[in-house]
Amino acid sequence: MNIISIQNNIGLPKYKQIILSIEKAIEEEKLVKGDRLPSVNKVCLAFSLSRDTVLLGYDELKKRGIIYAIPGKGYYVKSVETTIKQKIFLLFDELNSFKEDIYNSFLQHIGKNAQVDIFFHHFNGPVFQKLINDSNGNYTKYIIMPTDLNDVAKLIKTLPVGEVIILDQTNPDLKLYPAIYQNHEKDIFEGLLKGKSRLSKYEKLILIFPGFREPLGMKIGFEAFCTEHNFEYEIITEFTDREITLGDLYIIPNDRDLVRVIEKARDQNLKLGIDLGIISYNETPLKKIVANGITTISTHFETMGKILADIVLKGKKEQIENKSSLIMRNSL
Repeated sequence: MNIISIQNNIGLPKYKQIILSIEKAIEEEKLVKGDRLPSVNKVCLAFSLSRDTVLLGYDELKKRGIIYAIPGKGYYVKSVETTIKQKIFLLFDELNSFKEDIYNSFLQHIGKNAQVDIFFHHFNGPVFQKLINDSNGNYTKYIIMPTDLNDVAKLIKTLPVGEVIILDQTNPDLKLYPAIYQNHEKDIFEGLLKGKSRLSKYEKLILIFPGFREPLGMKIGFEAFCTEHNFEYEIITEFTDREITLGDLYIIPNDRDLVRVIEKARDQNLKLGIDLGIISYNETPLKKIVANGITTISTHFETMGKILADIVLKGKKEQIENKSSLIMRNSL
């Protein structure tokens, strides 16, 4: 039992002393990859500890990927990389340019002592469920982008309490979890309100809302703005084989639809910001220069990644609403 050392009255929880002892043994090469650790019962008897205390220490090392368990046989050294203090499960809905901005910002601010494993559920319920089930118990933190999938709260509640963080979208069923999120209903309403003086020259506001990947809050906020401020409006699910009418203003969450509208305007010899208007959703570098500049309503993705890292590193428990802005350009 020279691998593990436990002292009383030193102000350090005994499960953490177990962790530090095993880390030190690995660093001093007293334990190498594949070695078997002292059994839970043996540690309990040697130091008069409860099983829960020993299991807490072993489970923490397991979540960090340092040890693994073989049922009925015991715990073994899986990795000798003890500098990894956080092993993070990061579940995105899909990869796009602004999700990449969140990810890169998060990696920049989380530091070098964290291992981040990224997965994608692609708005597929069974895939979401499998990824949650397969990851359960193997990570120190679970960062999850739930979108509007059904029954996600029930699945998320199977994960270890206190180790889950919600990213990008939340809902009342997830209110007990810390989060950094967008308020899509508020963001689109306030973005349109900020540009109201320019919106007034348009005859109709048209939201292209396929409704598959797009948060429902966008639609609710758009309808609320148009109703409250007496704008004629229309909501369509796609932009195909449609003529653009002079005075139309398109609000476009999806970049594929953005390209279609710009191409159609070009085919009809219509000028953006004069004959029709466009407001895109989510800022990207290309929107600064495409068609002399596309107006966007967008949250600050780099800030979201930074705040997410702060929640992990400082153990924050609150739900934080990420800021959004209307970025005015020539398309409006």
